[in-house]
Amino acid sequence: MHVQEWLDTVPAAAVYAVVGLVIGLESLGIPLPGEIILVSAALLSSQHAGVNPVVLGAVASAGAVIGDSIGYAIGRKGGRPLLAWLGRKFPKHFGEGHIATAERSFEKWGMWAVFFGRFIALLRIFAGPLAGVLHMPYWKFLIANVLGGIIWAGGTTAVIYYVGVVAESWLKRFSYLGLVAAVLIGLTSFLVIKRKAKKAQAAAEQEAEPVPAGD
Repeated sequence: MHVQEWLDTVPAAAVYAVVGLVIGLESLGIPLPGEIILVSAALLSSQHAGVNPVVLGAVASAGAVIGDSIGYAIGRKGGRPLLAWLGRKFPKHFGEGHIATAERSFEKWGMWAVFFGRFIALLRIFAGPLAGVLHMPYWKFLIANVLGGIIWAGGTTAVIYYVGVVAESWLKRFSYLGLVAAVLIGLTSFLVIKRKAKKAQAAAEQEAEPVPAGD
């Protein structure tokens, strides 16, 4: 069953709880599909009177900020041994290459790595714990965390909600032609954003690759 179809079968309060919990756990450092859950719930809110997009955006933002803060505290206390343990447990997400890429981003951008990391899947998982491990001043982390969490979660909710409302409105006016156009616009925008994020991540990983001694 698709995520949106499943969310449609539970009460609005459960939708808010699932969104906040999944995004919070992802921000804490656990690899979960927070973005997929948020997009599905936002689209549902445009079609389901019981799910309020404002409440949804607020819950998602709170989950992002709280999860990142807990991740920061865990990373600050656990230090490098924590990253090594995560690398053994989740090599696909916390491998040495990924950690090196994230560290280079933090060294280059500082608190902005926390802010922009919210929009990139790899850094979204690393941002909180790694900021703690690197002992970033908490006030800097908190500012970037709050701004990034609100803009990412609130912005995603608003954009997807608007696309859903427009699609429904066009469907009433222009039948299936309007729906197809709205879906194509939303899908194109989503793919463009994802492509740019993947290019940025690939470039960062390429920079992080060690250069052979003979080169």
